[in-house]
Amino acid sequence: MKKKIYLSALSLLVSIGSWAISIPDSLNYTFRIGYNIGGTAPIGMPNTIRSLNSYDFQPNVTLGLDVWNDIWGQWGLLSGVHLENKGMKIDATVKNYHMTMVQGGNELEGMYTGKLVTDCNQWMITIPLMATFRTGHFLLKCGPYVSYVANTSFKGHVYDGYLRTGDPTGDKVTMGPEGDDNPTYDFSDDMRKFHVGIGIGADYCIGSRLGIYADITWGLNGAFKSSFNTIEQTLYPIYGTIGLSYKLK
Repeated sequence: MKKKIYLSALSLLVSIGSWAISIPDSLNYTFRIGYNIGGTAPIGMPNTIRSLNSYDFQPNVTLGLDVWNDIWGQWGLLSGVHLENKGMKIDATVKNYHMTMVQGGNELEGMYTGKLVTDCNQWMITIPLMATFRTGHFLLKCGPYVSYVANTSFKGHVYDGYLRTGDPTGDKVTMGPEGDDNPTYDFSDDMRKFHVGIGIGADYCIGSRLGIYADITWGLNGAFKSSFNTIEQTLYPIYGTIGLSYKLK
């Protein structure tokens, strides 16, 4: 599935790039490739999350083609189409954290205390619409974006802890150490298909065509559907991107 999404989007980008070469010189076209780092996380650290034990870097890639032009002096507009892979894998320690999990074929729900591993991965097509300001070798950018999430996964397991079924005073179910047939969870079907957010960034030209760039994107409507209430905090996709750009025209 991921390979199919990648090849389809890459074909689209190549087609648009070929088309861009034959249209008016007044517009500027930039191809970009970058690496995304970040996560799907709450705003601030809630007291139910006691510590982040580890963060594993994932092979998160962005491929994009942007079109932009000055409209009024140094001010302009930028839009485009980006194929993005955004993911994270973390190990955290939590206390009285509301969870639903499966152990030995049985579903358990309650307040969990212990260690929790989460693996989140999403493939999406993103269209930004950004105001730009050109100064020297820099192109500064800020504006909204919308993403369609074509493939998504949010799952993991728990270990070295216990679950109080129902509420903090419920029956205690003990979870064993890592690798000991750990209870699992999978909330992939509860994630949104559309994201709306805001992005800021800067491109820096280091040659007549080649450049580097850095962006930050922040999802505003949360990663999960409004009907999802297993995780009590709203989780937002927050990512930074660094990469290379190449001016096609």
